[in-house]
Amino acid sequence: MSHKGIRYNLLSRFLLLLILVPVSSFATDQMPPAQQLIRQMSEANHKLNYEGVFIYRRQGKMDTMRIIHKVGENGIHERIVSLTGFAREVIRDKNSVTCFLPDDESVMVEKSTPRQFKISQLPEQINKVSEYYTFSIAGQDRVANRPTWVVDIVPKDDYRYGYQLWIDLESKLLLKSELKNKKGVPLEQFFFAKFQIFDEIPDEWLKPEISGVGYTWHDNSSEDFPVHKGDVSWKATWMPDGFVMSDQEKQSVEESQMPVEHLMYSDGLATVSVFVEKIDKPVNVVTGPSSMGGVNTFSTMTDSYLITAIGEVPRDTVMLFAKSVVSIK
Repeated sequence: MSHKGIRYNLLSRFLLLLILVPVSSFATDQMPPAQQLIRQMSEANHKLNYEGVFIYRRQGKMDTMRIIHKVGENGIHERIVSLTGFAREVIRDKNSVTCFLPDDESVMVEKSTPRQFKISQLPEQINKVSEYYTFSIAGQDRVANRPTWVVDIVPKDDYRYGYQLWIDLESKLLLKSELKNKKGVPLEQFFFAKFQIFDEIPDEWLKPEISGVGYTWHDNSSEDFPVHKGDVSWKATWMPDGFVMSDQEKQSVEESQMPVEHLMYSDGLATVSVFVEKIDKPVNVVTGPSSMGGVNTFSTMTDSYLITAIGEVPRDTVMLFAKSVVSIK
């Protein structure tokens, strides 16, 4: 696989995690403080069962998907089915994320990891995050024929994106969101077109329609690719105020014989992942910026190492992250 292909693979897997972020929540009849809505939001996604059809837009493209979300004793179980474009079906539970791709007759399996999109974790960090973002109520609106509060989250510098969230008054669930640049222009948009809450969801609704029999399986959840937490030899020396390292690991992956180091930085809401990979023959290495919707990527070579920063942050932010990475051993 070419290094351009590896970088595209990293971006695709990063986007898959973003798309699979659990749908969050909010609400009340009289106008509440925005932080109170955030706290109520974080609880509803872990308590309510729902099914719906949502639209996801980025870079002029639109995908329509059906989601089934069930909360049980073993945590959250989701099934997402693409209704437009390339056929795909995703099953997620606490252990794994399985993506069926019938057009390619292939299946990708990844370990299920904690969500990196931090809205659902904001109540624990709301005061800290408020140092770098302003939270306010913009008014009311309707989404999927349901009344909502509209919450604005505006960054206090140019190194982050802003958010606008539409929260169901009754269920407290997030029904629509927009990721915006510093001019207020939407870069990505998600919204429900159809939405229903259920007391119970049958297990049959969570079973994939595609068996995967005869498909090529790519199982990246195998223990054949060990992860060494904390065993890293690189770090970013520049980051915006409020960003701290939230995770670090060294992992051997199928595409490379050399381990890839993964550093993750977050301000409690936005996340930047930095990947460092040893390149023996850098002839075909592609460096510089690339983007997909609100996700920006920047790659650079340091000696014989390819350093790639990926995040749902402005292009300058990932560029400065990548260029600041240095060896600590």
